[in-house]
Amino acid sequence: MIRIATAGDAAACHDIYAPAVLHTAITFETELPGTDTMAQRIQARLAHYPWLVFEDDGAVLGYAYAGRFRDRAAYDWIAETSVYVHENARRRGIARRLYTCLLDVMQMQGFNQAVGAITLPGESSVAMHGALGFQPAGVWRHSGYKLGRWHDVGLWQRELAVPANPPPPVLPFARMRHDSALQVRLALG
Repeated sequence: MIRIATAGDAAACHDIYAPAVLHTAITFETELPGTDTMAQRIQARLAHYPWLVFEDDGAVLGYAYAGRFRDRAAYDWIAETSVYVHENARRRGIARRLYTCLLDVMQMQGFNQAVGAITLPGESSVAMHGALGFQPAGVWRHSGYKLGRWHDVGLWQRELAVPANPPPPVLPFARMRHDSALQVRLALG
């Protein structure tokens, strides 16, 4: 099932994230955050953006969240997305289910664009973004140094809604988390 994350999911999210930090360039974070830091991130993010987890038989197997793309107010209607799945639960469609639900929730909030940043070559991430309707939007060359080398980052962009002119404000996630439409969407997982 897909549900809204809580601070109580921090240890599971930490365990899913740790291999990406320690052994890959999937994330450019180089220091593994502790469980307390992960709990703070979940709580802080949920004020404005969704953070969802995929749970099976009581175990969190993956998570996806959205976050601020850039600090300037003109970017309020675009958000960057991320998804992580436990290394023992990959190739089961969990990332796609989480990401699809995340994008739907973002659209309900009033975001009109989602952006995914992928450390290249990132074949599986590139394929998933393409399958979900993202379009290539550029490459930041040699933008991150990790694990002894420079990495390129590809940007993928997906329009979630036709931008209104003027746009209504995006609904903060904290104000919609108990909305019945959101609960129905999460139940569909």
